[in-house]
Amino acid sequence: MPRFAANLTMLFNEAPFLERFEKAAQAGFKAVEFLFPYDYPAAQLQDLLKQHGLQLVLYNLPAGNWAAGERGIGCHPDRVDEFRAGVDQAIAYARALGVKQLNCLTGIQPAGVADADARRTLVENLGFAAPKLEAAGIRLLIEPINTCDIPGFFLNRTRQALEIIAEVGSDNLFVQYDIYHMQRMEGELAKSIEKNLGRIAHLQLADNPGRNEPGTGEINYGFLFAFLDKIGYQGWIGCEYKPAATTEAGLGWAAPYLKP
Repeated sequence: MPRFAANLTMLFNEAPFLERFEKAAQAGFKAVEFLFPYDYPAAQLQDLLKQHGLQLVLYNLPAGNWAAGERGIGCHPDRVDEFRAGVDQAIAYARALGVKQLNCLTGIQPAGVADADARRTLVENLGFAAPKLEAAGIRLLIEPINTCDIPGFFLNRTRQALEIIAEVGSDNLFVQYDIYHMQRMEGELAKSIEKNLGRIAHLQLADNPGRNEPGTGEINYGFLFAFLDKIGYQGWIGCEYKPAATTEAGLGWAAPYLKP
């Protein structure tokens, strides 16, 4: 049966962030994920996870100035030192919070930076990060993101992610496969997941169009959930969608899988 993690950046945002842990647990989630932990002391987040019986399964490496529109710095040639410092910060939080996988947002390709330079920078940064995370018992993930929502995002297709993983040459580098993003860029969801199952460490979901909860758009999630069981996917599925109304009102799709 699929295992779902509530994305606390996007779900339960009717409440302040630190109150969303309780709401997720009350809804029946056993795991959570979110964009970043760095605005809060690790001990405070650790207490909330323990208090509500939740496992934290994913967050991102520091990704630059999010409020200013940056969406990662992994491919930015002039930000390598910042990227590497962020790896150390992310590992420190992961050790405190018991997190076993972290995602690298590769970023929007900077103006004036050639494709080859952006790729080389990303490969070198991942080559730095992957063994450092491996030494700490943490997997490193990279996520292709659609260029409709984030124009210019450097990593935007599954094949590109796999090629970069091969170029880095690390056994500790995997794909975070976001079903919504890849529906917009590629389609062929089931076969793509099956073909690359050995390199997919985490899934995320939302329906399309609208990026709302499953059942509001064109993606046949009933089929996909059964298919994931059939092919033996063992990871978590992050619920990274925008509730069409309130979060609780839109959780009917998850009722068979959540046990409050």
